[in-house]
Amino acid sequence: MADTAVVSTTSTVAAAEAPPPQETKKTSDAPERLVDVEDAAPQESSGSLLSEGEVASEIDIGNLTIDENKNINKFLDELEEAPPPQETKKTSDAPKPLVDVEDAAPEESSGSLLSEGKVASEINIGSLTIDENKDINKFLDEPEDSNIEAVTSGETPYTSAFTFEELNLSPELLKGLYVEMKFEKPSKIQAISLPMILNPPHKDLIAQAHNGSGKTTCFTLGMLSRVDPKLKAPQALCICPTRELAIQNVEVLRKMGKHTGIISECAIRSDGTNRNNMYNRQPIMAHVVIGTPGTILKLMSYKKLGVSFVKILVFDEADQMLAEEGFKDDSLRIMKDIQRKSSHCQVLLFSATFNDIVKNFITKIVKRDHNQLFVKKEELSLDSVKQYKVNVPDELSKVMVIKDRIFEFGERLGQAIIFVRTRNSAMMLHKSLADLGYDCTTIQGGLREEDRDKIVKEFKDGLTQVLISTDLLARGFDQQQVNLVINYDLPVKHACREPNYEVYLHRIGRAGRFGRKGAVFNLLCGDSDEMIMSNIEYHFGTKVAEVPDWRDEDGFKAALGAAGLL
Repeated sequence: MADTAVVSTTSTVAAAEAPPPQETKKTSDAPERLVDVEDAAPQESSGSLLSEGEVASEIDIGNLTIDENKNINKFLDELEEAPPPQETKKTSDAPKPLVDVEDAAPEESSGSLLSEGKVASEINIGSLTIDENKDINKFLDEPEDSNIEAVTSGETPYTSAFTFEELNLSPELLKGLYVEMKFEKPSKIQAISLPMILNPPHKDLIAQAHNGSGKTTCFTLGMLSRVDPKLKAPQALCICPTRELAIQNVEVLRKMGKHTGIISECAIRSDGTNRNNMYNRQPIMAHVVIGTPGTILKLMSYKKLGVSFVKILVFDEADQMLAEEGFKDDSLRIMKDIQRKSSHCQVLLFSATFNDIVKNFITKIVKRDHNQLFVKKEELSLDSVKQYKVNVPDELSKVMVIKDRIFEFGERLGQAIIFVRTRNSAMMLHKSLADLGYDCTTIQGGLREEDRDKIVKEFKDGLTQVLISTDLLARGFDQQQVNLVINYDLPVKHACREPNYEVYLHRIGRAGRFGRKGAVFNLLCGDSDEMIMSNIEYHFGTKVAEVPDWRDEDGFKAALGAAGLL
């Protein structure tokens, strides 16, 4: 491909079939009216440390060579057959319905560490792996008409990569991409950004692209490609805003790097740990560390995480990591310490959203000769996701819309996430739906870490169909079987009723992952919600279709049909 400032390519996607949904059980039909709730405290940001044992590859790929004249299928023929996936077993200890509790106070921004190979709670975090029976990330795609604007610095030429072979990756990494990840070729964002990440002089990169476009693969492949497995020291670091996203990124890295011998650790807080774990544990020897900012910072301050050999530093959901109301202070301290001890460290900042304030700030903290990738905000919302608004008279009507309309049709289509504004809202909606006989799970920052991990795992394994969540899972949460997103509450900034445009975009990005079909229903109650929705439409330059009557069954059928779900 010729070098250009604005690059537009097209990828092809074959949508994986979603698993058959479970039948919803009804126990009673007595609805309960919701009451007003207070804003919840901010959710936690960090945690303790999980460790991974030595990666042992059962396949000898030392003599594996790549013939540039062979196509992908011939390359795969040279590889030994991957082991058959294990059957996913249904657990018998399904989560109990949540009970009403008071909103928790803001959690600490740091935590203790779990000793290597052990956890302090009963949950086995090591079991939180990608289900081999699911075609996770099999193919990637972006909207056909989207343009990614590449702004490069200096005179370094970059050419987009049509195949992974063009990136000069090791045979072990190619095997991970083709055999383990089931990829065929780079997505658009990968084709443009990976040459910038992988090729010397390894400049810093600020990258913004659509939700579900393959950003995680970009920085994961970047970290894996820069690590020297023979050097037993941390060489790559990834900072994430939540424990759920950190665990998910570790899953992807371990799957992609299965044949490389690269060891990773997940630095997140866990229940039941104390400061003695920090004093007594051995220094981290893993090649890659992925975690939340508070725990990473504490590891560094206790001299348990050396950063002298760190070659690449990644901020996932970078706009939140560097925002005033996010994790700016911890993130800057981590970055400053690494740059002081490893001045040539490459910094990668990835997110689907960068508002102007954060964007201007970020350009001041990365190296002057950095590269940039941006998508216009009008093009960020995926065309494969159909957005609708539904006007209802009161809170009880929201519950009835979910029960009588969306669930009646949607439960046959895949999984659903219902986003609420506060922890109290999450618990009361859970109780209302449970009283009506619907099985659902709820996740929010006030839960114990082991309960949060269990809820996420069961949802990813397809054992539950409906997940109620605060914005804890709005960013980066990847579950391809999610076809429905319901905004029970529209996202607003805590201090005012101003719409949170970035969170709205991240929420709707949980449906229709990687070019698949999806629908979003925004439930509006009163003039305030209508104004918020109107501002969101104006901000993104789009018009959200309205379901004419919340009581009309045909209107919801038509909406789901237009979204390609019926």
